Amino acid sequence: MSTLSRRDWLFTAGTAATGLMLPKTLLVAQEASKEFTLPKLPYATDALVPHIDAKTMEIHHGKHHAGYVANLNKALAGTDWVGKPIEEILANLGKAPKAIQAALRNNGGGHYNHTLFWQVMSAKGGKPSAELAAAIEKSFKSFDAMLAEFKTSAMTRFGSGWAWLVAGKEGKLGILSSANQDNPLMIGAGVPILGIDVWEHAYYLNYQNRRADYVDAFFKVINWDFVSARYQAAVKM
Repeated sequence: MSTLSRRDWLFTAGTAATGLMLPKTLLVAQEASKEFTLPKLPYATDALVPHIDAKTMEIHHGKHHAGYVANLNKALAGTDWVGKPIEEILANLGKAPKAIQAALRNNGGGHYNHTLFWQVMSAKGGKPSAELAAAIEKSFKSFDAMLAEFKTSAMTRFGSGWAWLVAGKEGKLGILSSANQDNPLMIGAGVPILGIDVWEHAYYLNYQNRRADYVDAFFKVINWDFVSARYQAAVKM
């Protein structure tokens, strides 16, 4: 089954995803100031063409992600949570003031998820490091089997959400999906090292209802150097 339950992941991964425990290399949304800011894309908006079109990148990054950042800062304003790393916020949502928990979940999750999403893609593509390749082989039997399970997770996520490749306890890899802007950090399910956005705004201009084609295109632009580096940092926690 491609989508692991919360109980399954708590059993295999524990609570290692707490923001305070993550090495600097795993903090994807660190900020120099107290307010969160929209990160720049690590490439031009047309760099991933024909797999991801420029107009979708412009709207996705400049409108959707920017909106999450603005609403996140608005929710945090005047609270003791200003200045906390986004990972710490997401791993401790239940401790936040109840009045802003939903806003932090939706907008904080949106900020974290998208910050990671931009970085896991690259026009150069590549392949997993030897260390990550060995972990994939151990957890899924083969690289192709991992991709197939990841695609199934993305395809069976009803409505809007994400599919994730996660590094859990002792470097064990697993795949799960989450609804809306939720992510593995929110349930202590390990460190997300790869994620795909399956909200329609991520692909509809170019692929319409053909989510499967979008997922296949995503596989062609995965930045395996970045994903491998996140895995290496995760196993050293």
